[in-house]
Amino acid sequence: MAAASFETPAFREYPSVPALKPDAMAHLQPYVANEKIQEALGLPGKLVDDWHDVAIARMGDLLGKYRGLRVFMDSCVHCGACTDKCHYFIGSADPKNMPVARQELFRSVYRRYFTLPGKLFPKLVGARDLTKDVLDEWFSYFWQCSECRRCSVFCPYGIDTAEVTMAARAVLDTVGYGQKYSNEILGKVTKIGNNLGLPGPALLDTLEGLEEDVKADTGVDVKFPLDVKGAEILLVTPSADFFAEPHIESLIGYGKVFHAAGASWTLSSHASEAGNFGLFTGDYALMKKIATRIRDAALELGVKRIIVGECGHAWRVTYSFWNTLVGLGAGGTDPYAIEFQKQLDPRYPQPMHICEYTWDLIERGVLKFDKSLNDHRTITFHDSCNVARGSRMGDRAGGQFDIPRNIIKAVANNYVDMEAGTIREKTFCCGGGGGVLTDDLLELRVKGALPRMEALKQVADSRNVNFMATICAICKAQFTKVLPYYGFKMGVVGGVHQLVSTAIRLEGQE
Repeated sequence: MAAASFETPAFREYPSVPALKPDAMAHLQPYVANEKIQEALGLPGKLVDDWHDVAIARMGDLLGKYRGLRVFMDSCVHCGACTDKCHYFIGSADPKNMPVARQELFRSVYRRYFTLPGKLFPKLVGARDLTKDVLDEWFSYFWQCSECRRCSVFCPYGIDTAEVTMAARAVLDTVGYGQKYSNEILGKVTKIGNNLGLPGPALLDTLEGLEEDVKADTGVDVKFPLDVKGAEILLVTPSADFFAEPHIESLIGYGKVFHAAGASWTLSSHASEAGNFGLFTGDYALMKKIATRIRDAALELGVKRIIVGECGHAWRVTYSFWNTLVGLGAGGTDPYAIEFQKQLDPRYPQPMHICEYTWDLIERGVLKFDKSLNDHRTITFHDSCNVARGSRMGDRAGGQFDIPRNIIKAVANNYVDMEAGTIREKTFCCGGGGGVLTDDLLELRVKGALPRMEALKQVADSRNVNFMATICAICKAQFTKVLPYYGFKMGVVGGVHQLVSTAIRLEGQE
């Protein structure tokens, strides 16, 4: 379980590969999901008696279904190009947090049961039997990966470590060894429609309160509609936007943008959640179940467009997987997919990120801003992993990097980028992604944040940066927790649409 106390890593004067500390993080494991959490997802409530055979069978199923996974098992040459690219290794110095070494925990078992040399001469080829100790090691170290895929950018063979992590977690779930945090969230969203388990009446009350707050602040009746049939736009956004700071400031920004554009839009109580933790656990069936709720809501409400709020992994699932999960785009052949495609307006990208929507309005001169209202901020931008390395925005390569920055520059006068090797496709993870945003893994989260905190400190010291914008709910939640460990105030982090909200001028605004 989580350590009672730990040391926050010191800033490095010159970033370098840390001296190895073997098993430095071996003590750290997330809480195990209980029977109620597991069984709600159709998973074993506890470790099954024949866990060994079940695990090997599940590995075989995954290797047979996903050709890329088998290629990743056979193509690694242990060149070490990924060694110092992982934020968790940099922050913890535990060699098993090197991407290649973490993969090897899975690959060594693969060799033992799925290759001829491993079956005949296991010791000669580094093959291991799957024992309970190995399973425990998996549960520890595969939950010390945020699936950020930064290591994949530097891998000369293009090995996607996130896919290996997802496979290992899928095996663990199958034998009844699930993670409490992620599986509890999956249970809530599949039952109620959002990660918080927030029922419709509570959501409605929250939105009505938000309307009152915005009216008091601006004098303008900005609406946050719910379950409006016939609305043009369905907004799906991370549920943190409904209640938490600084997330809710971005939701206010979305509402102001829609109001200024005169858009007809709605949220859905059936599918109010953009996030999809099925990506983190490697469960594509659950990913589909969550995505299908959004499709069902869109069909029921009759919307013409779907727009996704500031959530990194939500956008990756939407952008990269919805075509196969719910039939959005070519290939969807079930009746609901066909109806879905007919209903949505083909003149617009389907789905669309809120940043794409806002930037289009800015380019067309629809929105008015007073940039000076953000002059108390010198802003930098943190590229969220799943947006940066698993999606795109706009109609050209790199749009996922340029569009958020363009929005910031359109609403604020003071913008500074962090060091080039820490942003865009090489961005460092916040340290809380991939299902590790839980306090039982706080030590990991704090240590994993070190590279990003170093880059932030550099621009804070040299350029007086005092605000780091991002378009991911997990990044916002992670940074508000770990910033104080590194001497920053929690308010340093916020959303891009928080900045939009500050600067936008609405007709009739006081």
